[in-house]
Amino acid sequence: MTPNKLLNPHFTAMNNAKPKVAIPWHLWVVGVVALLWNAMGALDYTMTETRNAAYMKDFTAEQLAYFYSLPKWVVATWALSVWGGVAGSVALLLRSRWAVPIFTLSLATMAMTFTHNFVLTDGLAVMGGAAALAFTAAIIAVGVALVFYSRWVARKGILR
Repeated sequence: MTPNKLLNPHFTAMNNAKPKVAIPWHLWVVGVVALLWNAMGALDYTMTETRNAAYMKDFTAEQLAYFYSLPKWVVATWALSVWGGVAGSVALLLRSRWAVPIFTLSLATMAMTFTHNFVLTDGLAVMGGAAALAFTAAIIAVGVALVFYSRWVARKGILR
């Protein structure tokens, strides 16, 4: 060991420090847009579960009955999906590697919720047919995109 290494207690720490990774502009754009998108889902969940009359006024009696009779496990997967999306978005903005598993959990619970709504029950007919299915497809596409994006930026070393 050279004298410089012995005399400088910071030598090892300085040489083992990871290089700083530049934060790309798209991380902020994706993070903010994802947070706004997922906040809308969280708002929808909250207003539906609290039975907010002003929010629910445009739904038919059949749709309200459908929402208010969801099994507890569906309400739980819905909650995990939307709040997981919010948490994943925050983790992404904080550059946390936790964004990847959080977005993955959100997507998995989203799939469980939609399986109930469109496979196990007649939710498609209750919610308005093709328009409801198209919006659901958009929700799934965004969820998949967020999982892939967070994995990509994690592999690039942008997430810590």
